[in-house]
Amino acid sequence: MNWTFLGNHGHVVVQLAKNPDVKLTDLAVLVGVTERHARAIVNELREAGYIEVQKIGRRNSYRVIETKALRHTAESDKTLGDLLSIFNVSNR
Repeated sequence: MNWTFLGNHGHVVVQLAKNPDVKLTDLAVLVGVTERHARAIVNELREAGYIEVQKIGRRNSYRVIETKALRHTAESDKTLGDLLSIFNVSNR
């Protein structure tokens, strides 16, 4: 497979919305990237305000900020929630 319609950041957001308590190692497997790359994507999404990370004991729990507008100018009138609705996932 040479390309997909969603990039890795999109895949990470969808997986976090489906399972907010996913372990980073499992997230990496689901998305098809290394754990290091998954961690970098999670950090980028957090820094940009698309997710919040809450530490619960030794684990993290993730909350997707569904009201946040998509980044590309062609989709900036849509929100992350709009994208997630395609996949019937929400973590509201």
